[in-house]
Amino acid sequence: MINTKSLLIGILAGSVVGAAATLLSTPKAGKELRSDMKVKGEEAIRYIDHLKTEGVDLKDQITKTSKEGAALIKDLATDIKDSIESWKKTVEPHQKNIQKYLTQIEESLRELEEKTKTPE
Repeated sequence: MINTKSLLIGILAGSVVGAAATLLSTPKAGKELRSDMKVKGEEAIRYIDHLKTEGVDLKDQITKTSKEGAALIKDLATDIKDSIESWKKTVEPHQKNIQKYLTQIEESLRELEEKTKTPE
């Protein structure tokens, strides 16, 4: 993420270089130049304040979204856990019945094997 301090230093340095270049290359009179520079300086300050406000708003929105996302994930995890527990409770009686039937089938097969054995 861009460091706000570095961004502001870069904007300030660019403004200083731009101002120096303008002073050195302008064909305007001193009074007119000072007036233009004052207007441009005020515009730059307004722009920097606007960037700062938008940066704070963006930070707040990211924080809010992160918190909402964390809460949503926590709720989703709880819902999934509850669903799994419910499914286990629904399946458990059927598992017992299946185990019971398998045991009966095994016993029937043993009995059948014993009946089919012929004495040798």
